[in-house]
Amino acid sequence: MVVEEQRRHQLYEGLVPLRGPEATATMMELLPPGGEEPATRSDVLAVGSDIDRRFAAIDQRFEAIDQRFEAIAQRFDHLEQRIDDRIDVLRGELLAAFRAELVTAVSGQTRAVIVATATATFGIGGLAVTLAQLL
Repeated sequence: MVVEEQRRHQLYEGLVPLRGPEATATMMELLPPGGEEPATRSDVLAVGSDIDRRFAAIDQRFEAIDQRFEAIAQRFDHLEQRIDDRIDVLRGELLAAFRAELVTAVSGQTRAVIVATATATFGIGGLAVTLAQLL
């Protein structure tokens, strides 16, 4: 029902003797203009229920997002472990290759030193025998 301005004024005039002009003016300011009905308790409860329903839906969405983030975190943990394992394997292979190269290099140098030492020893020995025969 649309409340006309004349009826609002009649309401105001009827309330002034009961509540006084200031309280009545305040109350009239709080009433919606143009005859709109003020919200009832059931209106407020319905809005509250709607808000609760929407927040429940938002909570479900956040739960789903949390689960997705947890799944992503687990995938990253698994990937990190695989990378760490691969690095360990590569480190072992690199150390093995380095050791093999080092052994090869040291063995080659050792052979060269032994051959050079033996050659020098036999050469000096032969020179000593030759000198001994000449004297």
